[in-house]
Amino acid sequence: MQLIRGILLPIQLWNDWVLWLGRGLAIVALAFMVAVILAQVWFRYVLNNALPWPDEAARFLMLWMTGLAAPSGLRAGGFVAIDMLTEALPRRVADIIILVLLGVAMTVLLMGIQLGLNHVNSGWLFASSSLRLPLDLVGGTSVKIKLAWMYMSILVGMVLMTIVNVELILRRILMIAGRAEGLPPLSHTDLPEAE
Repeated sequence: MQLIRGILLPIQLWNDWVLWLGRGLAIVALAFMVAVILAQVWFRYVLNNALPWPDEAARFLMLWMTGLAAPSGLRAGGFVAIDMLTEALPRRVADIIILVLLGVAMTVLLMGIQLGLNHVNSGWLFASSSLRLPLDLVGGTSVKIKLAWMYMSILVGMVLMTIVNVELILRRILMIAGRAEGLPPLSHTDLPEAE
């Protein structure tokens, strides 16, 4: 059990820091997404001159916001779950069921990483139709953004959720073994919860 604790603590510290950063970047992405959408509404309906890029920029920001925020939701138990069964069962049996479900989730996440890698690799072949880096403003030529940068949000989100899932599995093993005492609590994420 000391080995599991030794593996768990660095993973927990990593998740504390990386997920804090991810939440901050997700908030920034959300703010930019709202600004881009409001700008498009202004240009389209007030000035009657729609811009070509805001829809794709908003989609790009939404994907990155999701990829960066989902791991925090997983860690905090913020995903939709039906816990009637585990609440009705004895604690040890419920913990074993939860461990099995975390194992199933790990399988799905590992498949998601594989699919995410394939998607990112194919994204280098294609460029966005409307998103460009405006290097022409500083004397260069504008460069179309490769779709891989958008697809990378899937891969990053899956990798981060896999690391969180490893942490949750190790914690659950310690709980089942009755060795969870003194384990640092998961950092508070200030996520809204459904009741």
